[in-house]
Amino acid sequence: MSKRVLILCTGNSCRSQMAEGLWREIAAGTWEAASAGSQPSGYVHPLAIEVMNEVGIDISGQTSKSVVEYQGESFDLVITVCDNAKESCPVFPSVGEVLHWPFEDPASASGSEEEKREFFQRVRDQIGARIEQYLAEKPVA
Repeated sequence: MSKRVLILCTGNSCRSQMAEGLWREIAAGTWEAASAGSQPSGYVHPLAIEVMNEVGIDISGQTSKSVVEYQGESFDLVITVCDNAKESCPVFPSVGEVLHWPFEDPASASGSEEEKREFFQRVRDQIGARIEQYLAEKPVA
């Protein structure tokens, strides 16, 4: 049986969406990954989809969801990827571990399209490295 992780952010349009796709890919079937937002934006950011495609991960079918949809479910791990989500994170009584991994918000990137893309790429790579580190330290039995 695979473990379950829920990745939370405020809008559930960028960081948590990329983390969900990366976790699914890196964990290779040993974890079930989901993401949600405390105030979901209602869409997955086009640049998040684009930079994930660059590394061969398609998140275009993922949707922006509210954390309320997951209340009452059990997770082995809940991760907040922004400070706002950490502050407003509901209590999940049946969670084995809660972690806070703050990443800069790529949706707030300014500048040219290329500068915005580079911001998304940098955050994607930071998230991927953090997931790889976690999974190497805590392999599924």
